[in-house]
Amino acid sequence: MTKAPPAPLDLLGTSDWRFESFAAYLDALELAQPAVNAACLVGHATLRVKHMQQLDRPATKHEAARMADDLERALQAGATGLSTGVYYLPAQCATADELIAVGRPLTAAGGLVAMHIRDEGDAITAALREALHIGKQLGITTVLSHHKLVGTANHGRSTETLGMIETAAAQGQSVCMDCYPYNASSTMLLPARVHQSSDVLVTWSKTEPEAAGRSLFDLARERNQPAEEVAKALQPAGAIYFAMDEADVSRIMAHPLTMIGSDGLAHDVQPHPRLWGTFPRVLGRYVREQRLLSLELAVHKMTGLSARRFGLKGRGVLAVGNYADVVIFDEHQVTDRASYQQPTQVSTGIDAVYVNGVLVCEHGQTVHSHAGRVLRRS
Repeated sequence: MTKAPPAPLDLLGTSDWRFESFAAYLDALELAQPAVNAACLVGHATLRVKHMQQLDRPATKHEAARMADDLERALQAGATGLSTGVYYLPAQCATADELIAVGRPLTAAGGLVAMHIRDEGDAITAALREALHIGKQLGITTVLSHHKLVGTANHGRSTETLGMIETAAAQGQSVCMDCYPYNASSTMLLPARVHQSSDVLVTWSKTEPEAAGRSLFDLARERNQPAEEVAKALQPAGAIYFAMDEADVSRIMAHPLTMIGSDGLAHDVQPHPRLWGTFPRVLGRYVREQRLLSLELAVHKMTGLSARRFGLKGRGVLAVGNYADVVIFDEHQVTDRASYQQPTQVSTGIDAVYVNGVLVCEHGQTVHSHAGRVLRRS
C-alpha cells in the first residue's frame, strides 16, 4: 500500500505506520517495548484497502479469499482476532457475506471479532442483527464495540438492544460488549451526524487548526452558515458528539455482559476526556457516588471479564502465578479530573500502577515507560 490510506485509517499518519505483514507489525511493537500490554486485532478495513482497488462495492470471492489468507497469517503470528468498522466509509459497502468469508480463519483459530456495528442510531436493530448473524455463522466470540444509541429519537432504546443481545446469549452465542462512561462519543467530524447532536465539539481540523476545542454550532452561528456546511469546510477533522442519553449509558454499563473500555486517540488536539478519565470516572461517579455498580463488579468489568473474553491467560485476576498487572487506588478518593474543556487532566486517588510486576506510575508520575508486552494469541 503506497498511496495515502483513506480516513479513518490515516488518523495515525499517512506514512509512518506501514508494515509488510501483521507479523512484522507485532515484531516492531515488541521491539519498541510498549508502555502497556497490547493484544492486537487485524483491521478489516485495512485488509480491504490492501486487497481492493475500489472500496465502494462488496469484495469479490477472490478478494475476500486473499483477505482471509492475510488474516490467517496474522492469527498465526499472534493476532487476537479481527476488528470491523462497517460504520466507516472504507468498509461501508462490505456485506455480511464478505465479513463471514474474510473471518473464516477465526473459527479454527479460536479468535474473536470486535465489531463497530453499521449504525448506532435509527437503524441500530438491523445493525445488531447483522453483527450477531456474523458472529453466529463464524461460531466465535463477538464483541460489540462501545455499544451506545445516538440521537434523541433513540434515547431509551437500550432496553430493546440489550434484550436482543441477551436473547442471543441465552441461545448459546458468545457475545459481549464494551462501553465508556460518557454521554458523548468521538470520531471523525461527519456532517451527517451533526443533526443528531445537542452539541458538537471540534477535536482537530487540518484545514482550520484554531477550531479545535470550539463548538461547531457556535462556529456556525458566527459564520451564519448551517452547521453541516461548516463541518464540511473543516475537513479533515474530528469531533465529540453529545447525542447519547445518560440513562442508556448507565443501563448498558450495568449489564452483566458489558466490559469497561475507553476508546480514542490520544494525539487529538482537544481529545475526548475518556482517554484520561474513563476508569477513575466509573470508580468515582458510578460506584462511589451513584452506587450503580459495586466496587468489586466495576473492577471485574475492567479486568477479569475483559481478560477472559479476549483470551488473555494469566491476566485480569489477582492470583499466585498470574502476571502482576495491578492498580492500587483509594476507593474513597479516586476521581476523574479530565473534562471536555481540559481533557488531559490526570485523575486523582491512584497511588501506583504496576505492569508485569514493574512499577510504572506512582502518584501520577511516570516511573517506567516500557514495561508492557505484546500479548500474542496462544
